[in-house]
Amino acid sequence: MFKSFFRHKTKTLLILLSATSAIASIFMITALGNGIIEMYASMLKTDGDIIVMQKGVADTFFSDVNRSLIGPISKIDNVRSAQGVIVGAGAIDSVPIAGIYGVTRNRFQNYALRSGRYPKENEAIVGESIANLLEDPREIHLMGKPFRVSGIYKSDIGFENGGVVVNIADAEKLFNKSASFLLVSLEDLGKGVDDVIAKIRKLDDDIEVKSTNDFIDNYNQFKIIRISSGVIASISFFMGFLAIVSLMSMMINDRRYEFGIKRAMGISQARIVGEIVVEVAALTLVAFAMAYGISLLLLEWLQHIPKFQGYLSGEIDLRLFLELLAGSLAMALTGALIPAFLAARVDPIILINRGQ
Repeated sequence: MFKSFFRHKTKTLLILLSATSAIASIFMITALGNGIIEMYASMLKTDGDIIVMQKGVADTFFSDVNRSLIGPISKIDNVRSAQGVIVGAGAIDSVPIAGIYGVTRNRFQNYALRSGRYPKENEAIVGESIANLLEDPREIHLMGKPFRVSGIYKSDIGFENGGVVVNIADAEKLFNKSASFLLVSLEDLGKGVDDVIAKIRKLDDDIEVKSTNDFIDNYNQFKIIRISSGVIASISFFMGFLAIVSLMSMMINDRRYEFGIKRAMGISQARIVGEIVVEVAALTLVAFAMAYGISLLLLEWLQHIPKFQGYLSGEIDLRLFLELLAGSLAMALTGALIPAFLAARVDPIILINRGQ
């Protein structure tokens, strides 16, 4: 059944490469997009069941919430802790841009120290990726201001591992804001989350309060990333589809005489189309396996390039794997069915009269 692959080695190789590159690009684009979302979402979810940010601001980077609200929020029933966080980005010595996080002291324990101690005023702890990049610095300059390095921490979240953490009072001077957002942790999630949200909203008319899960589901930046990666992946999918249709048409056209002989032998159109579909499905599965392996290697490689500071991270989960497998098979089979159906309709008499 697969002898045609060896008779048309060049075209088979081109189809294989087209399908592999299209599938691999979709894997990479989607995995990296999801990785960015997952890293930021994980950072917010750490000790954050509820998020409080400035009303009417689309991005946490532009939000400014008065962290004096931490006191009254901490006194609400079912609240375990309230933390203030400033998120920003700026130059760190020779690194042109990296994440700078200002946090209240009760959030320090979220950064597991590899060495040293948590920072005091005018001090900073640096993520492992930045520490390696700067070769374990004793002092760093954040946006031109000197900070003594009091320790090095390790985080599984790439954004944090490639950034630095300072006291929120120091971050306030750097970014001229009180807090980007407040994270509220509850004693019991099943006991009146909406009630706590309602009580926090009453504290200030200029704040927006949501459960962290609701915030992540509706965060504009995440929507933009999902839509952008979806559009780019769709373009790759379409380009791969066109390439496969074109190459399959050429390959099948070269086999018209073979199909004519089969028709003359009494083999039905459905059987001929079925054989082509099986061949294409097998070829697609090989391309899918190659694309999956290449994507895993590339994702692993990107995570360990020092200049990216761990910010490029992605994971191919089971859902993405299955969705792309189904999509790839659908793409290839749809692209093959049209030329296969046309070829199977060939009248053997016409081929004989044409001398083919």
